[in-house]
This record gives sequence, structure tokens and C-alpha cells, in this order.
Amino acid sequence: MQEKYRHEFKYLCSEAQLTMLAVRLKGIMQTDSHAGSNGRYGVKSLYFDDEDDRCFMENEDGTGPREKYRIRIYNNQGGRISLECKRKENDRVNKKSCLLTPEQFQELAYRKGAGDMEGMPELARRLMVLKKSSGMRPKIIVSYERTPYVYKNGNVRVTFDRNIASSSRVKDFFAEDAGRRQVLPAGQQLLEVKYDEYLPDHIYHALSLADMQRITFSKYYLCRKYHL
Repeated sequence: MQEKYRHEFKYLCSEAQLTMLAVRLKGIMQTDSHAGSNGRYGVKSLYFDDEDDRCFMENEDGTGPREKYRIRIYNNQGGRISLECKRKENDRVNKKSCLLTPEQFQELAYRKGAGDMEGMPELARRLMVLKKSSGMRPKIIVSYERTPYVYKNGNVRVTFDRNIASSSRVKDFFAEDAGRRQVLPAGQQLLEVKYDEYLPDHIYHALSLADMQRITFSKYYLCRKYHL
């Protein structure tokens, strides 16, 4: 079965630009059902890298394709813990994910060695093998507030990511404040645009702002730089 990839583009924006885009998008896209009453939810990810920091170096060199493993929770709650592997080729992204039990999370994140893989999802077993073969382990926590908009045709997802912050205190993943450090200048936020085969014209035009800066942006890479 052929792997399915999505297009992914990122832009640095001011808060004023996001406010303008929100007015445009609310009339043509829906707010994600998982968002709270303010239209946002919190995202926190624990990123892994090997003993040679291969993922970090691949980002720095711009080589591809490349993969990253992360464990993600929402609104700082442990009720849903997901492991994700994100593979990027140019501007296209493939993502695999599976749910973890709290025990599986502890095994993957904090226990040494390959550990007991019985009953683990296939993706988790792959990470366990990488722990043993290349020293894969947690390196950084990345957190932010996300405002998501969705559109069925084209499987479009537009997100505003505010207050991107990092912490090297990987043992405190579920702590409310694990020594978070903002990584973008004050007032600067991130816009992400993701879709399958096409981006509908009316969404494309709604997103068109003359001074919006498209960038190559890795939250993991930027957050690690602050702690090396």
C-alpha cells in the first residue's frame, strides 16, 4: 500500500495578521470540534532523538526524507497519549500514530533499554528498537496553543500556533509549567496550512496576505537550539 502524504506549508505571522485571517476563515471553514470555548486547545509534545542528535542535524542540514518521533498530549491531560512518527519529504508530510497507555508511555520515555514490547502497537515497538540500536531518547518538550480550522474538501487544516515554548526538563512532561521558554520574538506566531491533493481556491484567496512570510520551520529544531 502506497504511503499517503499531505502538503504542509508554514508562515510566520503577527497577531494582527492572525486576527485578520480569523475573520476571513470563520465564514468558510469550521472550528475543529476538539477546540475549547475560546477556539483553542493546548498541545504538548515530547520529542525524541538519538545519541548523535541525527534528527536535529538533518533539520539543520535540510536533508530528506527525515523522520521524527514524538509523544503528544492535549490540554496537559493524560487521558489521551499518542505516539507519532512524522516523515517529511520536501513540502509533503506523512504521519503515523498510535495511542499509548500510561505504562507504555513510561516504558518508551523514561525506562532504559529495549524493555517489554509485548502488547505494544507496532509504531511503539519500532521506537523501542531505536532506543536499543541508536540510543533514541526524549530530548525536548515543545508546547503551544493551537487554533484549528478544518474544511472537508481537500482535507484542509489551517492552524494558528501561538506562544511556542520549549523545556529541556523532559521528566516533567505532565507538569503544568516545566520551565517553559518562549522561542519566537514577542508577538510572532506560526500559521500552518495542510491539505491532501488540492487547496480550494476560496481558502487559498482567504489566506493571501501580501506580507506573510513563508518559512521552513521545525518546532523541534528551534526549541532544541535554545538548549544546546
